Amino acid sequence: KDTTGLLVVCKNDRAHQNVAAQLKEHSITRRYEAICMGVIDEDELCIDANIGRSSSDRKKMAVVTGGKRAVTHVKVLERFQKFTHIRCELETGRTHQIRVHMASVRHPLLGDEVYGGPAAVHALKGVNPEGQCLHAGVLGFIHPSTGEYIEFTAELPRYFQDIMQLLRST
Repeated sequence: KDTTGLLVVCKNDRAHQNVAAQLKEHSITRRYEAICMGVIDEDELCIDANIGRSSSDRKKMAVVTGGKRAVTHVKVLERFQKFTHIRCELETGRTHQIRVHMASVRHPLLGDEVYGGPAAVHALKGVNPEGQCLHAGVLGFIHPSTGEYIEFTAELPRYFQDIMQLLRST
């Protein structure tokens, strides 16, 4: 919800089983771009923290002891005065993984009220993002019928480009 970009839709159960197996093997390429709060000092980081249901809010996920292993590789693309444009590549695929991991290292996504609170929504004057600034830009997998690796890309949406332009000008 509120994430733009690519997703996989399977036309039949055989294709679904095949894609599900690739997800389980962590062989699907998934790269996202995001804008997070604060300036990340490192050029790259790997967040390896288990994710499970939050004990304080059953609708949310959280970094928890005993949760399922989750690994997110983060690369800084551009730094701004109070924000960072990042690329995230998923090694695993947990619910809200990028949002939870980035909040856990104190860099919630711009516009993410669930994991960043109201401050994440109102952080950029004159901009009220409709959801988190998170875009699924690259998706690659082995086609269930042909057996060939295929990869798709989706350009950043207009709202994301507009925010980036605004950040560059301030």
